[in-house]
Amino acid sequence: MSAKRSRRKDAEGPLRILQLHGTFLQGGKEARVVRLMNHWGERLSHDILLGDPAATAAAAGIDPAVSYRFLDGPRLGGPPSFAKLHALARLMRRYDLVVSFNWGAMDGVMAHRLFRRIKGLPPLVHHEDGFNADEAVARDPVRNRYRRIALAGARALVVPSNELAHIAQKEWGQRPEKVHQIPNGIDVAAYAGRRPASAIPGLEPDGRLIVGTLAGLRPVKNLRRLVRAVAPLKDRLRLVIVGDGEEREAILAEAASFGMTDIVMPGFLPRPQDYVGVFDIFALSSDSEQFPISLVEAMAAGLPVVSTNVGDVSAMVAASNRPFVVEADALSDFRAGLEKLAADADLRARIGEANRRRALQCFDESVMFTLYERLYASVIGVEPAESSAGEGR
Repeated sequence: MSAKRSRRKDAEGPLRILQLHGTFLQGGKEARVVRLMNHWGERLSHDILLGDPAATAAAAGIDPAVSYRFLDGPRLGGPPSFAKLHALARLMRRYDLVVSFNWGAMDGVMAHRLFRRIKGLPPLVHHEDGFNADEAVARDPVRNRYRRIALAGARALVVPSNELAHIAQKEWGQRPEKVHQIPNGIDVAAYAGRRPASAIPGLEPDGRLIVGTLAGLRPVKNLRRLVRAVAPLKDRLRLVIVGDGEEREAILAEAASFGMTDIVMPGFLPRPQDYVGVFDIFALSSDSEQFPISLVEAMAAGLPVVSTNVGDVSAMVAASNRPFVVEADALSDFRAGLEKLAADADLRARIGEANRRRALQCFDESVMFTLYERLYASVIGVEPAESSAGEGR
């Protein structure tokens, strides 16, 4: 975004952004936010308020040149109250733009809705990326009413998937022109080519194919389903799960019950471009997703995918990969997909290459950068850098 401003009283310094998150842990939403922050660099400064002030792990990926800080208050988490909402509104007055993310920031959206006119608050853009297990199948009606009221004051709502765009309009009463569908993007070229097994700590090659996934170890990811799918094929397939979370011990126990004593779970690893290419097959076993960035990373690495049919997964993968997107309760179909890919190296290569081409065409981060820049600039009332003599490009 350009330094030219139409709303700010001062014309010096970076644009001031307030980010509201429930947590800022390692996940697809945070990965996107960090990439955008790094892309814009010194043009923006960021204050980040969290519902859980200790949940800051994703900050490790922010470039040192980016100006950011985590705020100590006011309180974002906990039940809403007039005092809490009023304090959040007072905070917002300092900024050029407020950006909020998912249900964990909805009290901030409500504060903006209630006080935006009387306090002259800056515009707010809300972002929804998906749901936890409690709203994976159907949204909570009480939360939906709260969302409808709160989002009425937001300038725009950003979603990555077709399914979320539909929910936003049908369940939350958002006008179509207010809903902006922006696909998550990555540096596709950085994922090209195979990677050595040593890129994943604890993984020693033994001749078996590697079935891998990247996921927060949470119930909604249903990684125990993935264990059950791989277990009968354990003589041919080795399972690698990259990520941290509360389900770690439960996943290991599930694996042990099937005699899978060599499952590799190295925890969170930064820079997925350095290790996704170790996998031979990517697997996604979630009960709920919208536009999983880990799937885009797997496609960019040229991998075939076996996945549950959640969110936009079927539309994201190449046409030749769609037969391997199965219903969430069809464990036998999931396992059959793994078995068919494991048995045919040429099929894996063909589908993987088709996925790589699709990722390059549709999901490169350059598209995401442009769309976010245009939206935020139009909301703030500034000129996008892309139209300013190459500034920031």
